[in-house]
Amino acid sequence: LRENRQALIKLYKKAKAEGFVYVEFELAALLAEIEPDYIQIEQDLSERHNFKSLKHAITKAEDWSIALDLLDAVVGEKTKTATISGDSRLVWFVEFYGKNEIGQISVKEQKRAKNGSWTKGRAVAMKRLVNDEVDCMTEYDKKVSTVISFSNNYYYGSGEYSIDVDKALVKLVGHPLVFDEDNPNTRIELVAGEPELVVEKNKKGNMTVSFAEEFTEIGVLLVRETPTRYKVIAITQKHLSLLEAFGSKKLVIPEEGKERLLSVLPKLSDIVTVHSDIVGTDTQAEQVDASAQIIVHLLPNGDGVRIEPFVRPFETSGPYFKPGTGAENVYASIDDKNKVAKRDLKQEKKELKKLLNLSPTLKEFDENSGVWNLDNPFHGLSALEELNAVKDTISIEWPEGEKMRIIRSVSASDMKVKIEKENDWFGISGSVKIDDKKVLDMRQLIDLFEASGSRFVQVSDGQFVAFTEQFRNNLLELGGIGERRANDIKLHPLAIPAVDEFMSAFDDIKVDREWTEQLKKIESLSSFKPRLPRTLQAELRDYQRDGYNWLQTLAEWGVGACLADDMGLGKTIQALAVILKRSSEGPALVVAPASVCLNWVKEARKFAPTLNPIVFGGGERKEMMKNLKPRDLVVCSFGLLPSEEELLSAQVWSTVVLDEAQAIKNANTKRSKAAHKLQAGFKVLTTGTPVENHLGELWNLMRFINPGLLGSWKSFNERFATPIEKNGDSHARKQLKKLIQPFILRRNKSAVLDELPEKTEITLNVELSDDERALYESLRRKAVESMAESAQDVGAGQQHLMILAEITRLRQVCCHPKLVIKDSGLESSKLKLLLETVNELRENNHRALIFSQFVGHLKLIREQLDKQGISYQYLDGSTPKKKRQQAVDDFQDGEGELFLISLKAGGTGLNLTAADYVIHMDPWWNPAVEDQASDRVHRIGQTRPVTVYRLVTKDTIEEKIVKLHASKRDLADSLLSGTETSGKLSSKDLLALIRH
Repeated sequence: LRENRQALIKLYKKAKAEGFVYVEFELAALLAEIEPDYIQIEQDLSERHNFKSLKHAITKAEDWSIALDLLDAVVGEKTKTATISGDSRLVWFVEFYGKNEIGQISVKEQKRAKNGSWTKGRAVAMKRLVNDEVDCMTEYDKKVSTVISFSNNYYYGSGEYSIDVDKALVKLVGHPLVFDEDNPNTRIELVAGEPELVVEKNKKGNMTVSFAEEFTEIGVLLVRETPTRYKVIAITQKHLSLLEAFGSKKLVIPEEGKERLLSVLPKLSDIVTVHSDIVGTDTQAEQVDASAQIIVHLLPNGDGVRIEPFVRPFETSGPYFKPGTGAENVYASIDDKNKVAKRDLKQEKKELKKLLNLSPTLKEFDENSGVWNLDNPFHGLSALEELNAVKDTISIEWPEGEKMRIIRSVSASDMKVKIEKENDWFGISGSVKIDDKKVLDMRQLIDLFEASGSRFVQVSDGQFVAFTEQFRNNLLELGGIGERRANDIKLHPLAIPAVDEFMSAFDDIKVDREWTEQLKKIESLSSFKPRLPRTLQAELRDYQRDGYNWLQTLAEWGVGACLADDMGLGKTIQALAVILKRSSEGPALVVAPASVCLNWVKEARKFAPTLNPIVFGGGERKEMMKNLKPRDLVVCSFGLLPSEEELLSAQVWSTVVLDEAQAIKNANTKRSKAAHKLQAGFKVLTTGTPVENHLGELWNLMRFINPGLLGSWKSFNERFATPIEKNGDSHARKQLKKLIQPFILRRNKSAVLDELPEKTEITLNVELSDDERALYESLRRKAVESMAESAQDVGAGQQHLMILAEITRLRQVCCHPKLVIKDSGLESSKLKLLLETVNELRENNHRALIFSQFVGHLKLIREQLDKQGISYQYLDGSTPKKKRQQAVDDFQDGEGELFLISLKAGGTGLNLTAADYVIHMDPWWNPAVEDQASDRVHRIGQTRPVTVYRLVTKDTIEEKIVKLHASKRDLADSLLSGTETSGKLSSKDLLALIRH
């Protein structure tokens, strides 16, 4: 008001001369606040004209013309701002309550630190400000200090200094050092504002004039314009006069008053911002083209960022608006000139939509009332990077002391990489120069990427480096495929194919001769075309020829292979072709389940007559081994492998094949340890289930064919097994899949055999009798009680075994009560249903395989078959080798309507296409084992549709096991086909199967 003193006096005199008595009184009242001489004038005017009644008369007046006269008479001026410099400064902090309410205002003195930043500051006593005792006080600060007052506390004989918040806000307008109390690094811009006058046209053609803000008395309003910009509006008597002139909250003006209203609006823009739906030619205001450019305001929000888009019709000054909202015409005083901007609301919306299309991050997250609150700092950085990329089409405004800044973008071309051979491994190192002082090495970056889960790396407070997503993914993949050391990555030579593609993205890469030679060798394999051995007496199918080519290519490379084709696709003939091709290099060894050893001999004689198959057995084993020569094929059972470990491992074989290789899945068994000592020029695994239960099995199989590829068990467990099985880490799964993919070949029957007949799977539900149900429930409750009692007395491992034992009892009683209580007189509902099913199959000339995991169950079934005179073949683990093969041959020749088989002894390696039905008497934990058994029938050579029955007892543990199949089906496929995995069952999981 002091700055406007002369303007007010001039205006007062003009109002008095032209007879605007009411305005004369209002201006006298304003002058009375700063000029004592006008106090008496104000009183005289009030008494002479009885202004109380005049105000009342004007308020009630319906003459809109008089109201416009009054609006036309009120004008004002604006204030200016400046900057501050120095090594000490006073900083003012504003505490916000809600959006537009102020709690308190405080002040601190800050010092400039050596690095150029400012300290947090110390509170400054109000008394020192009033007495001008602070050296760094500027004119801005002195201006604010004038609203600090002292109040005496006469009762205690003391007093205190306090600041008038409303008056202080007015004084802080334009002050360059105002900050948010809750976000001390966020500068708040306080600008002088005026109330907003909204002019709208209604459906009747009338126009309404009203204030956007609600006020009823003189005071200060705070209106948030952007996240860090607030308008300080001093509501004065002149604003109240405007409000009173309306006669109500809204002034209504008919159509004929439009031109008059348009002539008044530009004048009003000196003291209020006018938003109008109407515009005319004679507006007395300069018309300008409104800017539709999006202005993005960024504000620190916790660890993230708050993003809010605006438009500013007058470009660099004037009010802000949300895009596409508000009135089309905006009146404002810009550079002391009355101007009107006509907004294109549709274009503003188009510009906002265009921005969102260019910012995937903003498009991904929901906005709330036009505001994006990205709490995650890396989402905020992604949005910031996207906005920076289009900053030529938008405007970005950070508050002073911005919290986030991307100082550099980095791609693979910016990294220097070095690869050196170290014994049997390669060491890969690299570094990126961030600035003159900071360099990040490859190992650090991988750790930072994993820790943050983002491609943005913080290098200092608020300073980030943006790495491309591709660069980050490549480094993480390298870190997952290789083993991390202190300063570099240790990579197995066989892992080169897994990393070669993205390693080529590094422009500045230095490699040694060994790396180059490895790459050349791998590249040369692409032109390698193996030929089938001439003496092979078989016509290979296309996919079998592909399998042979693949095996021979890996043999040429000098690495091992895992042929993991689906059951029944002819893995034996593919392996025999390779053995035959390499037979001139020395004797070969096949290790297989005892049940299929003779089949290997039979197949070798049939398809590879130039080989000399030898069954490893009898008493002259040492002599036999001494006399081995090229083209000899030794066939040994897994049972003999541990006991003859020394003899078999002393020989260097041209080729070693482990058939049904899941037999060595457990690394701690003697069988597995003996297998790993075998020496060969080429090692092959054949198995339909590389993983049955957990990834430790895969690790052990891969360790046999390519030692070291998956690292130590501890390393493998940390990098892959735990993240995949326990945490469902899809990234780790993809890395493992990529690492092993060159060495595993898997084809499904449905993909390669068009002529294979249809397979139907049916579950037959078994209803227990009342007596069986009572027995089952009794055993279940007893198991739960037993586990609860032993929980505190035994270790975790022992408890796990005890739970499995209880579960086995429950599974057995579901099959037949006599499996648990030998002298039980109860009949088996499952056996009854089996016999009914078998009789139906016999009536329709079908033959079936019957599998059970319990040999005792098979014996009970045999008893019933014998009573009913039903013919069958039988095979379990105790059946001698020759009798096994004889039983298989007899069944294939038509002897026996049924074939009873122990799941473990005969679930693999047999060709029993003479049957067209498979019956599983009890569900096994892993459905892949059941699938293998079913594929004894559903395989090459089968010409009839195959039906698989599963007998499952209702409301028992069997149903729960079957439900597990949905999440557990074929763990290997998670790596070979990309599906999800499940891990091992814990004791807690097992106990849940017993409980209801």
